[in-house]
Amino acid sequence: MIDPIRRSVMVTCSVEKAFDVFTEGMGTWWPVREFSRAADQEDAQVKTERVVVEPWVGGRIFETMSDGSEGSWGTILVWDAPHRLVMAWKPNRTELPPTEVEIQFIEQDDGRTRVDLEHRGWERLGDLAQRGRGEYAGGWTLVFEERFAAAANGAA
Repeated sequence: MIDPIRRSVMVTCSVEKAFDVFTEGMGTWWPVREFSRAADQEDAQVKTERVVVEPWVGGRIFETMSDGSEGSWGTILVWDAPHRLVMAWKPNRTELPPTEVEIQFIEQDDGRTRVDLEHRGWERLGDLAQRGRGEYAGGWTLVFEERFAAAANGAA
């Protein structure tokens, strides 16, 4: 078994607001210029226009692009608003299966919210598991610990 990536941030907003920023507001904080399906395309003219998280089990996470196409990022496996979200995560075109990302939003006594991320299921990637985990370990630092946390703190 390959250890999951675990990250945790403390934000200065309610559980409900943190959940909304993570889901409804994903397109406002996710660094789509660096990490998106559009960024992976050979056509530099195509840009991500928005990121959509459909709020139900089976809902899609996807981006819409300036050429009218959509790029899948994953599927909602658990939608327990505003406390927990689990996603089958595969924001790329590879033939590899998705990994799994779980986010928990935990109310603190002082009115802040602790948000825990666990990215697991690396074994599904076979020979690319360690490489994939290594890339995401750094990526989640920027995306979750810096960008999401800043957006949630600004939403208080």
